[in-house]
Amino acid sequence: MNKCKLFLLTVVVCCAVAELRAQVASPNYEFRGVWIATVENIDWPSKKNLSVAEQKAEYIRLLDMHQKNGMNVMIVQVRPAGDALYNSPYEPWSEYLTGKQGLPPSPLYDPLEFMITETHKRGMEFHAWLNPYRAVFNILRSSVAPNHLTKTHPGWFLNYGGKKYFNPGLPEVRQHTVKIVKDLATRYDLDGIHMDDYFYPYRITGKEFPDQKDYQRYGKGMNKDDWRRSNCDSVILQIHNAIRAINPHIKFGISPFGVWRNKSQDAMGSDTRAGQTNYDDLYADILLWLQKGWIDYVVPQLYWERGHKLADYDILLKWWNEHVYGRQLYIGLAIYRAGSNAAWRSPDELPNQIQEARNYPTTQGSVYFSSESFTRNPNGWNDSLQNHYYHYPALVPPMPWIDNSAPAQPLVEKQENSQVKLVYKGDEKIKGFGILVLPPNSEPKFINTQLILVIVADKMAVIDLSKITGTAGARIFAVSVDLNNNVSPMTELK
Repeated sequence: MNKCKLFLLTVVVCCAVAELRAQVASPNYEFRGVWIATVENIDWPSKKNLSVAEQKAEYIRLLDMHQKNGMNVMIVQVRPAGDALYNSPYEPWSEYLTGKQGLPPSPLYDPLEFMITETHKRGMEFHAWLNPYRAVFNILRSSVAPNHLTKTHPGWFLNYGGKKYFNPGLPEVRQHTVKIVKDLATRYDLDGIHMDDYFYPYRITGKEFPDQKDYQRYGKGMNKDDWRRSNCDSVILQIHNAIRAINPHIKFGISPFGVWRNKSQDAMGSDTRAGQTNYDDLYADILLWLQKGWIDYVVPQLYWERGHKLADYDILLKWWNEHVYGRQLYIGLAIYRAGSNAAWRSPDELPNQIQEARNYPTTQGSVYFSSESFTRNPNGWNDSLQNHYYHYPALVPPMPWIDNSAPAQPLVEKQENSQVKLVYKGDEKIKGFGILVLPPNSEPKFINTQLILVIVADKMAVIDLSKITGTAGARIFAVSVDLNNNVSPMTELK
């Protein structure tokens, strides 16, 4: 790191250190994610045909907003409908970038590479969100390029509800989906691969998904529901194996619909009365994937309020915490529902949901749908996050089955006045340093500290201890943080 960069880092660190306030401590480890939907330009880019400069500026503003709110993970939809918001060798450029599918941005750049770089600059993780089976969002009006797979391999697709879907029953479709994941895991510095609830499409009353011919060919004596579930099981296992073979540090997560099964359908199910479920309608057996260790984390979309008559948030929160099987559980929260009914007009609804989730040691964070909602600060919830729930930063929870080795602790070199230089000399790569405050009369353990600052750095950083105010009587420590968020032993600074 040259002197100019080190000087800039010193300035950034000094400006970024927050006053340690007398408030309820927040977890040092907590997944704080935001979904950034690109389909139909829901979140980013805000509309088609923005210039490259406008696209980049929008994403940077979005990142700055979420960083201010305390987030640490961006989950960005990079494959909304058999297309790509990156330079893919297999699928055309998305219409949501340029207005016409297959038309690259001009001047040419790779939005995914840009977004990853900008996200990592802020110490955040980047998870690439893929829709596995949606191919044409709207048959009547979506832009479809001549080289889109619906044109080059029309036999791979089925029409249902005004959309085109990859046929999950075809082995070649599953192989293609895995090929997309392999390409992303090979070429990009991703922290995660993420899929949401759209496996088989949600049922439309009176319309059967038209895969009878394929069932007759591939069903092998299973009933149709079991065969459909086996198709989803197969692609999840294949993706898991591909990621582990290419880059085992990339996490694989699923965000399912909030109800696995109702208790009326299965004694293991939740005490809910959902009209559709993962297992019976979307053919996604999430519990099997968790039990087998095929996925690393699950984010059930609990988009109902507390006390909902058919799907109570509290009931579902408890149920998922009892069925996580040693993998990580984050809760999908519906900031977009602000103002939609009496419960969601209350400024307490979302904060209470965050607090309820934190009461379970098996819940390790939350993800919010979706980014655009934050621009309006609904019910003052941005303020609640900034001033209370996410006032202090958090590291993404490490996954011991991926990496459980701690990096070397930082060395400290005293500088002029009250400045100290942190130096990392370990062999393992790190993403930076964490600064921790230990309250008076507390045993010096990581679990007893409060993380107050995460510094993005590869080898060294300079901190002005005089800028850390409001810590009278407290001790200040530093740790190295590796790429999987494991922390080193603590080094005392003050």
